[in-house]
Amino acid sequence: MNDQIEVSAGGESPEKHAAARRSTLVSVVVNIGLTVAQIVAGILSHSQGLIADGIHSLSDLVADFVVLFANHHSQKEADADHHYGHHRYETAASLVLGVLLLAVGVGMLWSAVNKLHDPHLIVKVKVAALWVALAALLAKELLFRYMLAVAERVRSSMLVANAWHARSDAASSLVVAVGIGGSLLGLPILDPIAALVVGVMVSRMGWTFGWSALHDLMDGAVDESQVEQIREILQTTPGVKGVHDLKTRKMGDLIIVDVHLEIDGAITVSEGHEITVAARNRVKKDLPVLDVLVHADPYGEPDEDFVG
Repeated sequence: MNDQIEVSAGGESPEKHAAARRSTLVSVVVNIGLTVAQIVAGILSHSQGLIADGIHSLSDLVADFVVLFANHHSQKEADADHHYGHHRYETAASLVLGVLLLAVGVGMLWSAVNKLHDPHLIVKVKVAALWVALAALLAKELLFRYMLAVAERVRSSMLVANAWHARSDAASSLVVAVGIGGSLLGLPILDPIAALVVGVMVSRMGWTFGWSALHDLMDGAVDESQVEQIREILQTTPGVKGVHDLKTRKMGDLIIVDVHLEIDGAITVSEGHEITVAARNRVKKDLPVLDVLVHADPYGEPDEDFVG
């Protein structure tokens, strides 16, 4: 994409962090308003679905503060204790968001199941709940579209997670609006059913984000298409005769690469060094790569450390 913010050789663009902070503050303002409106309206109109949606908005508010915290700390430069910088604050934040969503979803499921188990506890909702649910649906969908556009522009997985968190809210508000509408038409059981569906959606979203973040924290490799892009760039570097033992791992939204490059064994050490530096710089220029650790092997000779 032409409008993406470029990643600098040493880390991430300050503009990325500014955009993240700005979009998250917008989300904070929206979620404060939605939380208050939904919970108050849910209590007054006897809608369990609307209260559940309000609690979901409250979890969004907590998530926004987690993102602001991670965005602030991930900007720190490398130091004596963190040689690769602090980019994994973003991954940790995504993990927290996932756990938060999962906990909120399970809580919603528990509450809804209890109501369905004792139908006499279900009270018919008032029409005001429907208008609040529809207003929340519109606000959350607009917030999602805004946050996702920012996340894709600055290439932040943490902001993508937070944007889809907002989309899960929009989807849950739609379900809640349908449940409230059904209740108003004489089917009061649809309100707790809507709360149950919202709980399932939120739990699933939390599991997805949490598992993805855990994968990155355990040094999971990037997807195969990116690995092949890296391999192609290295292979086409002048002087590189072969590429093997290419390994990758995530560091926040950046990639760390370890690779063995085969180089003509007859050239000088200085010439070989220039080739490896050129290969490293090409990868960092074209892809969101934080660092490339290169091991130079003489072309055509077996590598005793890596057989097979």
